[in-house]
Amino acid sequence: MAASEKKYAYTTLITRVSYLAGVIILAHTLKKQGSKYPLLVFYTPSLQDAGVKALELEARKLNLILKPCEMLEPRPDIKITLIAERFTDTWTKLRVFSVFDYDAVCYLDADMAIFKNMDSVFSRAADLPSDWIAANHACVCNTDKDDWAPSEWNIDNCAYTPLSHPDALSHPTQVNPDSRPTYHLLNSGMFLYHPSKQLWDAMLHFFDTTDKLSTYNFPDQDFLADFFRHRWVSLGWQYNALKTMRYIHPKMWRDDEVVCLHYIVDKPWVARVSADGIAGFKGKDGVTHGWWWNNYADWVAQRESEGAVEILKLMEQHSAKVDGSEEDDADMRAIGSRVQAFPSNKAGKENAAPAAANAEEAKDGGDEEEASSPFRKKVLGERGHGPVVHSQRGGETPP
Repeated sequence: MAASEKKYAYTTLITRVSYLAGVIILAHTLKKQGSKYPLLVFYTPSLQDAGVKALELEARKLNLILKPCEMLEPRPDIKITLIAERFTDTWTKLRVFSVFDYDAVCYLDADMAIFKNMDSVFSRAADLPSDWIAANHACVCNTDKDDWAPSEWNIDNCAYTPLSHPDALSHPTQVNPDSRPTYHLLNSGMFLYHPSKQLWDAMLHFFDTTDKLSTYNFPDQDFLADFFRHRWVSLGWQYNALKTMRYIHPKMWRDDEVVCLHYIVDKPWVARVSADGIAGFKGKDGVTHGWWWNNYADWVAQRESEGAVEILKLMEQHSAKVDGSEEDDADMRAIGSRVQAFPSNKAGKENAAPAAANAEEAKDGGDEEEASSPFRKKVLGERGHGPVVHSQRGGETPP
């Protein structure tokens, strides 16, 4: 079968209506940039009726194939230590591996937008082994020197630091068994894979039997880093351009090379860009958030020209108000103004991340050495939902 006859698709997951604007603009930008392939949208019973209705209204226009699915949750005896309650849903991202009628699928997080034709990513599928994935590294620069980050998370240990334009586009840092531990960390916002029943069964077996789930603060990402250890290849940064790379890795970044922009940390649809061009939790994301709002305005103009009143009202209810005021919704605040508050949230300490618990112990005169161990602390934030760093010694090996 010729490569042109291969059956490809994109896919994403939505579990809460607070991400509705993200999914719609992701789909809109895929179509706008001329993608030939559908977007499979997995959604769970937790998605409110308004979200389902919006997806149904947009399905034909944006080449969506809707995939209702159940939540994926660990077995009852596993004690979960997530960094934030909202990450409970993201175990379900693994269900995207259960579509067996495609030769290759590219997963895209719901907080992404496309700025060049993305279909070129499928050119990597032919050389990708059937039980591997292609993905991007996590950025581990930790430029803010956050106390909760592992000690090895620094600029020198980031897989993006040695790269510069234009070689970074075609020659990303690759991983091998001898690579430093931080090079083994992937960002699960985008990954390319060959779905098969054999692979899905192996993933479910690992999910149902391993005790490692209790160590994962970022569920799907930590799982994928473990399961595909030594079985993933890295792609150019342009396919998963974390918005923070624009100022953390300027040697590598070029605005006009971005294919897929990943709006990590706070989401652009939660707040408008201020009149002075400031946006983002650190005020540095005005340009990239502005790109998202330009695409939103483009989508709105199209729907207004069609007289699509119902979908316009639904989107207005789940994106930032024109006057700049904050949406009075807990889920929206959790991905907006309070996105950086969750590490210090002390509610339900038994479910707090070990890093947070260790920090509290240190303040209270606990074991200082244990609190500072790079293999105890968990990571989050600007680096793009960084996964747990596991010791190279011993441990369970995924199938």
